[in-house]
Amino acid sequence: MLVPPERSRSRTSKGFLSLRSKQIMGNRDAKSLSEKEEHSMQSFASVPVVRAVALCLAHVPDLVRYGSKPSRDLIKVAGLLPRLAEHRRSYEHAVGYPPHQVFIGNLAPQQLWELPQPWWQNLLPDGSRHGRDGELITEAEFYGLMKLCDDFKLLSLTPEFATLIQDQMAQHPLLAKDAACVAAAPDWKTMETSIGEGLAIPLYHGEELVGGLHRGEVDDDSLTAPILLENLAAKASAVLALRHALNGGGIAPQEVEYILGCGEEAIGDRYQRGGGNLAKAVGEKAGCSNATGSDVKAFCCAPNHAITIAAALVKAGLFRTVAVVGGGSLAKLGMKYQGHLRHNMPVLEDMLASIAVIISRDDGASPIIDLNCIGRHTIDAGSSQLEIAEAIVYRPLQKCGLRITDIDRFATELHNPELTLPQGSGNVPQTNYRMLAALAAHHKEITTNEFDEFVRLRGMPGFSPTQGHIASAVPFLGHARQQLTAGTLNRIFFYAKGSLFLGRMTSLADGLSFLLRRNNQGQSTQ
Repeated sequence: MLVPPERSRSRTSKGFLSLRSKQIMGNRDAKSLSEKEEHSMQSFASVPVVRAVALCLAHVPDLVRYGSKPSRDLIKVAGLLPRLAEHRRSYEHAVGYPPHQVFIGNLAPQQLWELPQPWWQNLLPDGSRHGRDGELITEAEFYGLMKLCDDFKLLSLTPEFATLIQDQMAQHPLLAKDAACVAAAPDWKTMETSIGEGLAIPLYHGEELVGGLHRGEVDDDSLTAPILLENLAAKASAVLALRHALNGGGIAPQEVEYILGCGEEAIGDRYQRGGGNLAKAVGEKAGCSNATGSDVKAFCCAPNHAITIAAALVKAGLFRTVAVVGGGSLAKLGMKYQGHLRHNMPVLEDMLASIAVIISRDDGASPIIDLNCIGRHTIDAGSSQLEIAEAIVYRPLQKCGLRITDIDRFATELHNPELTLPQGSGNVPQTNYRMLAALAAHHKEITTNEFDEFVRLRGMPGFSPTQGHIASAVPFLGHARQQLTAGTLNRIFFYAKGSLFLGRMTSLADGLSFLLRRNNQGQSTQ
């Protein structure tokens, strides 16, 4: 552990403070100031650890129509809505789908290599909605979560559906206390009129109209109903993940002092379209009354940035416990639906994924975020895939005296290939791991004949929904925490890339990485 040099420590000792403070305010006040300084020094150089992780899924097939790609195509393509309905999959199918069981922690990623493919045709008969790291909730429960997060009463539900949701939430250990908030609209006819006038969008459950979401203001294009639905979905899914992380880690909500949001939504109004701070809104609904927070924006790379910032805040002693939260991206629902329809598959992009990570001071057991081994894609690093990998993988490892082959497992973009291949988007994880193998070969750590062995040993199949920021490296955090804590692995490297050029403000790419390592009972060398 790095500690302040002896000279600096002596200058903050009681003797020095007492002498200096006597000159300013007298003996009694000097003693008081010295005690405060001593307490402050105790929190300096705290080793940051991953204390808890939650990964959750919400099955929302009837929100697919509001994904960016389907919503645009529904205007142009006749008969598309009935076709989407024909390819709607059941909740039972979603639970039995092997990649989902990996996401919530019931299967190890490597087990996917041994299961028969295609996975969507070979469901697990014993799949569970509950996992080690989270759960997979129903669409009705998710509507209830959105209603819980609807502080401005823009979401209305029919009386029958409100009763159904209340019954389901009342049986859920993390939602039961909020079941009463899901009330029917006092005047459902008013919402029906607003839907007819285009001031609200309808919400369906199967073929049934069960609710509607009103726009914020008539003359504010940043508060239209579709945009508010995106924001509300991100908030609700993040709340679920944060509640799971706190509950699973045995952490009181009041322990959290700062929250960093890493989602892709742009919260704001006409004057500041991406003003942000969904983090604080999520914390409120998770009971984190002692926390403040802010949002970190970096496209798909945001979770890695947020985790690194959170670790630095803990390391500096500013906060003892920091939460990183990321809600699901409604815009990405049905993004590759055309390939699924073309191959007569169910529309598999019907899941909202969310994550929460609790980072705190060293507890002697949880995996350590090694801030000595952070990889950065700098402005002058170059944007080819090899140049990015060199910057965010090889250089930080080299700086710490490690080889690529010293890392037990690498986590990178973990998009489920069954979602991307039918649309011709390739197998993203496989491409990245082969690029990593090429980097190792370039530095003479392996031969080109060892590429496949390298991918199997240090990589993994993709298993994450195509939710952008959620799919980039962090879906493996639950597995990493379990394996490092158990001692079956020693070092796991997380690296993510971002597409800054999508904002049309720069042609730059982005990337950030960090090393997660086993905690040897608090004997850290950091």
